Amino acid sequence: MDIGTAILIIGFAALVAAFLLLVIGLVYSELMNSDIPHGVANRWKLHMVHGLFVGIAIVGRILHRLGVCHQISFLRRFVACFLTRLNPVPAGLRVKDIKFSDVPVRVYEPTTVCDGLRRGLVYFPGGGWVLGNIDSVDEVCRHIAKETNTTVVSVGYRLAPEHRYPAPLDDCEAATCHFLSVAEAEFSVDPRRVAVGGDSTGANLAAALCQRLARREIGHLLFPCAQVLIYPALQMADFNLPSYQQNHAVPILFRGRMAFYFLQYLNGDMSLCQDVLEGIHVPNELKPRYEEWLSPSNLPAGFLARGYDKHPTPEYNGQVYHAMKDGLEHEVSPLLAEDADIQKTPPTFILTCEYDVLRDEGYLYRKRLLDMEKDVTWHHVAGGFHGMINFFNQGWLGFPSAVQVLDCVVDYIKKL
Repeated sequence: MDIGTAILIIGFAALVAAFLLLVIGLVYSELMNSDIPHGVANRWKLHMVHGLFVGIAIVGRILHRLGVCHQISFLRRFVACFLTRLNPVPAGLRVKDIKFSDVPVRVYEPTTVCDGLRRGLVYFPGGGWVLGNIDSVDEVCRHIAKETNTTVVSVGYRLAPEHRYPAPLDDCEAATCHFLSVAEAEFSVDPRRVAVGGDSTGANLAAALCQRLARREIGHLLFPCAQVLIYPALQMADFNLPSYQQNHAVPILFRGRMAFYFLQYLNGDMSLCQDVLEGIHVPNELKPRYEEWLSPSNLPAGFLARGYDKHPTPEYNGQVYHAMKDGLEHEVSPLLAEDADIQKTPPTFILTCEYDVLRDEGYLYRKRLLDMEKDVTWHHVAGGFHGMINFFNQGWLGFPSAVQVLDCVVDYIKKL
């Protein structure tokens, strides 16, 4: 080896070492900013998983700034290659990838004998509208299909930032309406017993879709018999609710990250993130109505036990509003829909987690539905954190508490 080659090798090694030290330093800094309360189930494992996710995100940001690839593209590839576990299809289940109205779907059909027609569930994966896909909820959909003897359709809707609102919702509508139209003839599913559901932003899509279909009142198609909302994201008017304050630094969904996802879904302008978190995008004439629906006084006393400071009323900024106004519409913020739209929604299952920034809006949506005398089943996981269901049956990434969440969903679906 000549001296020049040796110098190149040493220089490359030094560059790699410097990069690793930078990443480690940034990961350590991020971890110091996290706060996992003692009540969180498996908190030390969550610390470890959070550290892994933070490291991946930091590498993605560095590669993005270097112009190598978009940070979200890097995250998707890493998750697909290293963190997504696809097991062999178990006995008693038939799984196939097809398309409904040009939208990719994965259909899970039980092969056990069924007296009459089966029930159905159309499921929308979460992931902030940017990361979730069919593979990420494969184990979840398999489990629901087998345990409830239900035909489950997982929808691979288009993702932001490449495809922003309303593209993901349009895909969910197209796939759902297609399934409702062929459920009985092609899948031996009773179209009157087809529910829609999802987790996190997938639950947002399910709630928004139910309201969209109800407003259109499509006569030739049946309406979903229920909506299954697992820790749903339901509004972007107030990022200072008690759950946002109490859980702002609890993995795997920080307060600021939720605003990031909404912005990716709507317009991609990250310069508006702090403005949205402060709430200056909400017009003064809408504040009284939102206060009625989002007031902490509507929450149970236990939700306020870990503290809450009333956020001062922010000064409205018209420019920010016009950049973000779609986010206050009911198709992005279903919790902010008019009473007439809420009144038309189907029976609802809502699951919330104590250590989740989205906890309060799930409960507040429940209250709005109950005020309209709608049928609501609510389950609250006291030691739960956001994203639990995605760790179901994921090997070393698995969390036992994910089973608890999924069992609640299974119990509800069995009753449909």
